[in-house]
Amino acid sequence: MYALLGLRAAAAREVPLAHLAARHLPSYLCGAYLGADVGTVPAATCVDTDTHVGYGAQRFAKSPITGGAVKPWVLSMGVEQFTPRQIHDLLYGRAHIAFGWAVKDRPLEVPWEKLPEYFAEVLQDAQELHGPSERQLAYALGWMTHVIGDGLIKSVAPGVDLHLLDGKYTPANRPIQDLVTFHEVGIKDLKLDWPSLLSDMVDAPIEPLQAHYMRVGKARGQLAKTFHRGWEPGLQLLLLEVMAVNRRYQRVRNGRILKQLALRKTAKGLQCDPILSDRAKGLQYTEMMALAEKANFRHALWQMGEAIAKTFAEVQRLAPEIAGGDRLDRPSWDDLTRQWRRR
Repeated sequence: MYALLGLRAAAAREVPLAHLAARHLPSYLCGAYLGADVGTVPAATCVDTDTHVGYGAQRFAKSPITGGAVKPWVLSMGVEQFTPRQIHDLLYGRAHIAFGWAVKDRPLEVPWEKLPEYFAEVLQDAQELHGPSERQLAYALGWMTHVIGDGLIKSVAPGVDLHLLDGKYTPANRPIQDLVTFHEVGIKDLKLDWPSLLSDMVDAPIEPLQAHYMRVGKARGQLAKTFHRGWEPGLQLLLLEVMAVNRRYQRVRNGRILKQLALRKTAKGLQCDPILSDRAKGLQYTEMMALAEKANFRHALWQMGEAIAKTFAEVQRLAPEIAGGDRLDRPSWDDLTRQWRRR
């Protein structure tokens, strides 16, 4: 949602990069999700069904499918094995750059005020290192929205005013944010087709540029000159495999997410999944909506969109040569009609 709102806000400002992202929307949205959340891997495997369950470093005493035994999921690469926690510790901070690093790697954090410079240099390096594709630029722009949005909602930087239930971003208010964003904002306000967006997003291809902006590989380009620390060629094969797993597993998760966020019509009104209600301290959906309204949740989302648009504008200023390419509405059809009329 942060990516979609930021795109609208940047387009309203006539930032050329916004038009580029809109032309490659699935890759933009994929970058906004899987371009950062490299921990999108199973937590465990249901022994009875051989089905992957959970997310990342979650722990399960029993299978959520059958109630039977589970075994921890690991990524096997030859003789090496990586747990979800190890994948998180090795790669999460590299994808989020300004936060989320393992303790020993925190000196590699990029200061919040340096993010536009970092972002601009990623875009400037992209076509020199990986060819003229616009799609990779859209993917990187999506990734930027995740870094900004996550940083704001997790209070890494100021800019979002929100106190919902018990804080800004907590285990108890996450279901409220997810449900209200999905139904009230996404479907009702913005008329989004979530199943189509999620399906197109997960089908977007892997972009080699992701390794560059995560500083996984040889230090290259302008980015390496300015941000010369932390480059790690030894993680390349792991990252490639993780990115493939991210996409495979998100295809499974898409259906589960849509099912869990679905609302049921009852005599007492719309009801959400009982698991989400329990996580939100027993609140029912109508109570969640009222609480979000009282907390000015939509205004917090607007603040996210504004922050992303301002960052896009600053990145555009720092990298003016990336002008957004061709636009399908310029020249307009009316202009062409006048210019091409029969003489």
